[in-house]
Amino acid sequence: MNIPSRVKLVDVGPRDGLQNEKQPVPAEAKVGLVHRLQEAGLKEIEVTSFVSPKWVPQMADNAEVMAAIQRQPGVRYSVLTPNMKGLEAALPSRPDEVVVFGAASEAFSQRNINCSIAESMERFAPVVAAARAAGVYVRGAISCAVGCPYEGDVAPERVELLARLMKEIGVQHIGVADTIGVGTPLKVQRALEAALRHYTLADISGHFHDTYGQALANTLAALQMGVWQYDTSVAGLGGCPYAKGATGNVATEDVVYMLHGMGIETGIDLDKLVDAGQYISERLGRKPNSRAATAILNKRAG
Repeated sequence: MNIPSRVKLVDVGPRDGLQNEKQPVPAEAKVGLVHRLQEAGLKEIEVTSFVSPKWVPQMADNAEVMAAIQRQPGVRYSVLTPNMKGLEAALPSRPDEVVVFGAASEAFSQRNINCSIAESMERFAPVVAAARAAGVYVRGAISCAVGCPYEGDVAPERVELLARLMKEIGVQHIGVADTIGVGTPLKVQRALEAALRHYTLADISGHFHDTYGQALANTLAALQMGVWQYDTSVAGLGGCPYAKGATGNVATEDVVYMLHGMGIETGIDLDKLVDAGQYISERLGRKPNSRAATAILNKRAG
């Protein structure tokens, strides 16, 4: 087994986690969450999304949030930019990284971004070129890498196709995402193997949702392949607006607890991370959706 000794986590809670919330989350709460995450030792934070407020009203305060963050040296702040309009709006806020996303499923691509996979790559090509010309790193996400709410199972060949297309347009890093959380360890390993035909281990990450309680098992399966970068979401925030029933991303607290228990370094302070999750969960009026956080908070209360 090729288990890494150190793992890098990208907390996507402020963006992927909050975009689904029905109630408006004030900008100061989002900024407060980013500050608490970096205080806990997170070096990669996905802050917001530059999308049409008509489609994702929760992210309408994107520029305000980016402007209010007290940036720390060594922390990278990323934003989602699905098209040129989004990138042009994002660049003045000085993101360190932009994220584009395509689906390994034709049906999901049509429902999610109203175009085919091939058309989505044509749309992203100028975005990637312009971002890189501006000195901004480009990360790509392959959504529905193992399963789709409309098509069912997604073959590894579809993941390989999308990885190749993303490589061709200049995407520097890709995340293999089980967007609806239907993946199991072997399926996830096959999807990662397909992506690894076009990207090295240094340029690939896992993004697992916990709908069926498989996200930690899938993370372990990816670790066994040597994958050392993952997207996680504090307090298990999130879901997918286009995938009914999909629950949040795997909770950052649960992944950190597992990694630290395996002797793998993350640079993250678990207690401060639990505080960050508790902070945003209280603002949303509910408990953190993390088993590790729940256990630690119960222990503190006891």
